Amino acid sequence: MGKMIEIQATDSSATFSGYLALPASGKGPGVVIGQEIFGVNANMRAVADFYAEEGYVALVPDLFWRLQPGVDLGYTEADFAVAIDLFQRLDVDKAITDIDASFKALRALPEVEGPGLGYVGFCMGGKLAWLTATRTDVACAVGYYGMGIEHLLHESENLKGRLVLHFAENDGYCDADARARISEHLAGHDQAEIYVYQGVDHAFARAGSPHYDKPASLMAHERSIAALKREIGPHFNLSALWEEHIRHEFDTRDVPATMATMVAEPYVNHIPTMTGGVGAKQLSRFYQHHFVHGNPPDMKLIPISRTIGALQIVDEFIMCFTHSTEIDWMLPNVAPTGKYVEIPMLGVIKFRGDKLYHEHIYWDQASVLVQIGLLNPEGLPVAGVETARKLLDEQLPSNTLMQRWKHSEQ
Repeated sequence: MGKMIEIQATDSSATFSGYLALPASGKGPGVVIGQEIFGVNANMRAVADFYAEEGYVALVPDLFWRLQPGVDLGYTEADFAVAIDLFQRLDVDKAITDIDASFKALRALPEVEGPGLGYVGFCMGGKLAWLTATRTDVACAVGYYGMGIEHLLHESENLKGRLVLHFAENDGYCDADARARISEHLAGHDQAEIYVYQGVDHAFARAGSPHYDKPASLMAHERSIAALKREIGPHFNLSALWEEHIRHEFDTRDVPATMATMVAEPYVNHIPTMTGGVGAKQLSRFYQHHFVHGNPPDMKLIPISRTIGALQIVDEFIMCFTHSTEIDWMLPNVAPTGKYVEIPMLGVIKFRGDKLYHEHIYWDQASVLVQIGLLNPEGLPVAGVETARKLLDEQLPSNTLMQRWKHSEQ
């Protein structure tokens, strides 16, 4: 997805390399990605590609070039020993000079939009996030599990842009005492955000790491993107993008057009029935043969609320339809019953850049089964169409399933 470029050093006539990844649009705000101690390896290049998919022009400079250019290590014991040696010999002041040179290189690129630039660093790069925030004019610096920041707190008086620091509860490189010192020092600083992820260890955001923790990584990434978007963009109309996707799903019923609104490898998960697809091939197959052309002709959505975040939408709505066709994704293997159904639903729609990345769709399957006659609600704590009706009219009776409700009245 990306390519190697040369970056002009600002303290000599030398150049050093960096991996540059561009968003699909070809342009966007600029972000420097700070490497781990393993160099500009496959993982760091993948991170740059990931941020490019989010809409950024992402550059990973080789911060070891003054010691050993082109370091590209794996994660074996031998690689780790080499990485630690390089980290211990790194001139941190020179590294910040090279990060600043990388900012200058980004500003010179015609693909970079906007005056503000961002920085996202991991491990060693996480420590450098602090110094980047205090020694450069970066608009937003994000650091993952940085080490040694507690010894550099005196530089906070120079902190001007937004700073986001992600820490792992079980990280021995930055223990609870170090985190407490950092948090206490930055308490009340309205431009600083500090997050600690419970039960995880160093490198929790590195895919493939023994310490990789997907929930913590997802939460940290969402907070990082939210901070970057707040300070440097890019800004997309997520509501309009979602409406376009829905239009092709339910109105035009055009599968290629639906897929065109999504990233290269999206996924959909209808939570109660586990239907959908992961990846373009399987999701396109699902849309073509089991969703877009299989929905009843009278199916409609009644919007109730929409919450728009930095990179996702949460939609609350009621879906109405007559069960006149077999609905594979909601009622697989159930022949049409001709029953009319109204069901509250919730969709969590995540984007990467201006493309839809995933849909998580939730509903009460028991209510659906009651309404089509496959589940007798008598004696069970379930309801039918009443769940949709009460969502539309909160004045309808509450607690009708609770036999003991009448006994608590005073």
